[in-house]
Amino acid sequence: MLRRLAYLVVKRRRLVLVGTAVFFVAAGGIGGGVAEHLSSGGFNDPAAPSSVANKILEDTFGAGQPNLLMVVTAKGGRKVDAPQIAAAGNELTAALAAEQGIDGAASYWSLGSPPPLRSTDGSQALVLATIGGDEDAVREVVEKISPEYSKSSDLLDVKVGGFSEVFRQVGTQIESDLAKAESVALPLTLILLVLVFGSVVAASLPLAVGAISVVGTFLVLRVLSEMTTVSIFALNLTTAMGLGLAIDYALFVVSRYREELRNGRTTEEAVVRSVETAGRTVVFSAFTVAVSLAALLVFPLAFLRSFAYAGIAVVAVAALGAVVFLPALLAALGPRIDKWSMWRRQPKEVGTGMWHSIAMAVMRRPVIIGASVIIVLLLLGAPFLGIKFALPDDRVLPPTASSRQAHDALRLNFASNEAQGLSVVAPGVDATARKDDITRYAIQLSKAKNVARVDTVTGFFAGGAQVLPPIPLSARFASEGGTWFSVVPTTEAMSADGERVVKDVRAIAAPFPVKVGGLSAMLVDAKKSLFGRMPLAAGLIALVTLTVLFLMTGSVLVPIKAIVLNLLSLTATFGAMVWIFQEGHLSRWLDFTATGAIDTTTPILMFCVAFGLSMDYEVFLLSRIKEEHDLTGDNVRSVAIGLEHTGRIVTAAAGLLAVVFLAFATSQVSFIKLFGLGLAMAVVMDATIIRGLLVPSFMRLAGEANWWAPPFLRRVYGRVGFSHADSPESAPPFVASEVTAADGGATAPKPRRERPLRAAGR
Repeated sequence: MLRRLAYLVVKRRRLVLVGTAVFFVAAGGIGGGVAEHLSSGGFNDPAAPSSVANKILEDTFGAGQPNLLMVVTAKGGRKVDAPQIAAAGNELTAALAAEQGIDGAASYWSLGSPPPLRSTDGSQALVLATIGGDEDAVREVVEKISPEYSKSSDLLDVKVGGFSEVFRQVGTQIESDLAKAESVALPLTLILLVLVFGSVVAASLPLAVGAISVVGTFLVLRVLSEMTTVSIFALNLTTAMGLGLAIDYALFVVSRYREELRNGRTTEEAVVRSVETAGRTVVFSAFTVAVSLAALLVFPLAFLRSFAYAGIAVVAVAALGAVVFLPALLAALGPRIDKWSMWRRQPKEVGTGMWHSIAMAVMRRPVIIGASVIIVLLLLGAPFLGIKFALPDDRVLPPTASSRQAHDALRLNFASNEAQGLSVVAPGVDATARKDDITRYAIQLSKAKNVARVDTVTGFFAGGAQVLPPIPLSARFASEGGTWFSVVPTTEAMSADGERVVKDVRAIAAPFPVKVGGLSAMLVDAKKSLFGRMPLAAGLIALVTLTVLFLMTGSVLVPIKAIVLNLLSLTATFGAMVWIFQEGHLSRWLDFTATGAIDTTTPILMFCVAFGLSMDYEVFLLSRIKEEHDLTGDNVRSVAIGLEHTGRIVTAAAGLLAVVFLAFATSQVSFIKLFGLGLAMAVVMDATIIRGLLVPSFMRLAGEANWWAPPFLRRVYGRVGFSHADSPESAPPFVASEVTAADGGATAPKPRRERPLRAAGR
């Protein structure tokens, strides 16, 4: 099938190139403004109890826990109770309450000076407000309000915070960081591509495929945004993966094309053979990467599902570009692919070179080297056993962010966390008829550990007693649709103590059915929802990966080995991430604030992306090992030659992809920094330690058992599997070494026989 496709592409190359150009322009025109149609939300499971509670609260009561707050500081050494300050505070509260989109606003001054809304030193007070609607509607309102109210006068200094403002600033910061990352990554990548390919013309090909991949994915996301919620954060993955996979696939195809030219083939024959071999590998690789990312679809969060949409689309477009657009471009360029070469170097003969020497050295001592590497990886992964999870809060922003400063003041200077309370909703309860039950339940809630206060329609409660009678504003806690309670904690919402408050509140027997919402409840429900579906996602990835690798190799052991080695690599990476980002080591050097926990969604996203990229490199290596084994039947030689042919390519591809991810690690948002640095570490470790040391060790120890399968599976492979052996009509004149960065199109030397391992090593 790929051969027929290659012949068609070569024959119709002009039509393919023109069609691709038209597609690129059309996709850019339609998908170029995709960011305006994407959502900044999608972090919650809509079916979770906390989401249901929050929706009831908004629909039935037109209220909710405050998602906008202002920390107001009296200037000139005054206190917030001073007449001038109080007058200015009331004026500020009234102005905010009158803003379009604000469902309700109150403050220390408008509520009669309740102590929890005043700082311990009396110099600061809080203004609290609720913005209704979904995440996007909330963002529209806060984008208008925040600049207007973040100001300083002779009397007051105002800093805007709250959940809505924090995530508005997170989104704005990420957009700015993405532009900065692209401005750094693209020029640096181009320079490195020239060094890797040794030719300016050849180096431009991956960028062309990458541009098509990114713009094509923007088009897909634009269409999907009309049918479902798509997170704006998926654009980060689109840019990184689009460029990274384009480099991977183009490097593999172009390297094979140059090799076939040196083997004496014509341009057309070289293109066809490259698609037939390297193109097959690209298709297998793309499928495994897409499956890893498709596993994100099992999770109910639109945030994670959006990365699946973007990832699957960018992988598909990149693979299509590598087996259709790129071959047409190669056919049009011919030998001119090496035009403007930086240098020329005689390729090493087969059976020599650094990667070949590494493979042979490892296979002489497979037990010692393999065991040593595994021990090191397990030690690096040990911190992962102590991982703790949370959802992002203001501390993901740099300390200079205004909303971060507002929340830091709230932590340091106020006795309770007014903006991070729980909402206990009791739909259908008649507040008048059940007044005594409401009071008794509020008293029980106020006794819970780490609960500062409970506010409801019958008054204010703390420590198991009523501390204030109801005030006019207390009427907001009741309607014809029921009643609700505001449980104000003394702890951080995104913390283990915050989770315990949720569990304690849910464990208290209520006189009527209730649902608990709020930030801490969202964290508890998110963890339950995500981790409950992790086995399904991991099972799907493993099943499809085993199937695809079996169809490629005809082996039972090799696919299992591939999964085990990838997990070892990821364990070490995740251990490093816990040590750095959770425990705070290197926080000063990397400029972030450690919170003692890791964002719940980031490890899941990193696992799917990193596992897919690991399988990407595994497929590259195994395809060449399998091709050599089909030709010679020699397991040791096939491993050494396979690593020799792909070692430079995989290492170069991983290095270039790591540069892209490290550019994202410069972000000022800590979970984006974690994502970029973690993936950079994962791809580099996988392309060097795993492929260079553990794969040869395992393949040497298994020997010919690498290629074993029970008879019935051999029959399956014989019918539907894919062989890499050369057919007589397509076999090259001789086997040449893989083209490298410095080849520059030089003529390959004759191969020589493989040097055997010493008897002791066999």
